[in-house]
Amino acid sequence: MNVTTRHDLRRTVPDLIDWVEDLPNLFARPGAADLRPFRLEEHLDDETYVLRAELPGMDPEQDIAIEVVGDQLSIRAERTDRREESDRSEFRYGRFHRVAVLPKGADGTRATARYEAGILEITIPIVESPPESRTVPITRG
Repeated sequence: MNVTTRHDLRRTVPDLIDWVEDLPNLFARPGAADLRPFRLEEHLDDETYVLRAELPGMDPEQDIAIEVVGDQLSIRAERTDRREESDRSEFRYGRFHRVAVLPKGADGTRATARYEAGILEITIPIVESPPESRTVPITRG
């Protein structure tokens, strides 16, 4: 008879969560299957767009790259496995990538980033954008 213990469940549930989080990689383009997502928070008000990314245990100068292209903000990161040996680990190692679509009026050329306590915070000012449409008067003559 096979009996599942509480200890076995503690190991199984994180593995199941990892499997579900990695599910989109099964349908990714070739070569992208090893890119893992990470958690984001976004906040938008009249003056700024703030994106916070959960990236613990990284060196921001060496392990994280941020790029703004058009209306997209791309964050790439890599965490290398520095363990000497371990019986068990729930840490995630490898390459990570997320792309966020910037809100209307975001000035990506003035983006700033700060990394503290495992959280990357990117702040982008919102500039007043011109109206999308206007009525054009017609004159006679």
